[in-house]
Amino acid sequence: MNDHLIITSYVIIDDTMRSLNHRSHPLAKVSDAEVLTVAVVAAKYFHNNHERALWVLTHLGYLSEALSTSRFNRRLHAVADWLLLTLETLGELFASGKVFIIDSMPLPVCRRARARRNKKVRGRDYCGYCAAKKEKFFGFRLHLVCTPAGLPVSFAIVAGGYHDLTPIHELTFSLASGAHVFGDKGYNSARDEQTISDESGVRLIPIRRKNMKPHDWADEYDLKQYRKTIETVNAQLEKMGTQHLHARTLSGFDLKIHASLFALACSNIN
Repeated sequence: MNDHLIITSYVIIDDTMRSLNHRSHPLAKVSDAEVLTVAVVAAKYFHNNHERALWVLTHLGYLSEALSTSRFNRRLHAVADWLLLTLETLGELFASGKVFIIDSMPLPVCRRARARRNKKVRGRDYCGYCAAKKEKFFGFRLHLVCTPAGLPVSFAIVAGGYHDLTPIHELTFSLASGAHVFGDKGYNSARDEQTISDESGVRLIPIRRKNMKPHDWADEYDLKQYRKTIETVNAQLEKMGTQHLHARTLSGFDLKIHASLFALACSNIN
């Protein structure tokens, strides 16, 4: 484990909570910021296994006091919204640049053979297809906008069967006017590109298909320079186990995705 990442995660979470006048319960020996830090460390080093991360951090002396797994889970879900808020706050800070990359990756909730018995989600909307891996999956799809350095700026978790363009307006709305967003072939849409440019001044530049008119040479050059950065980011998230998450509820599933994105941000901060 990396002390720098653990300390960075704790300081960012603790400062955010303190700045908004949040205080842990006076009888709690382990602060809420420590509880959220355990979830981030679990995402980074233990494939989102909270029990294992809690045991290791407790025995290595990172936590103020020992905390049982059941109490940890109750407290974690009680303050889970703070993790999302902190992640969104970091995204606003990272959104000041001019170049961003967008891509999507599958987030299966179960194996396809068990889709009919799954209780978290049901329906054909969650039957998706990953063109990069040429495989079908059942669950959600994570759409992520990040900087060339791999820092997450905005994200959306949508049903796996929805088109890549579904959350594109929401994801690009917070970016600065004049920003360039590079994507793959799934984001091709002349209508959406024009609408996004008119509304926010952001240019969406996806890879053109072979039967489409290519971009100007400068845009094509930037596409080749920046586009593959997102593959490294996706590989980092896959290494954290985001495609093999075990969660009993949708809220627990979302919490582990948020923890993974927060761990990604702390890992890529220079």
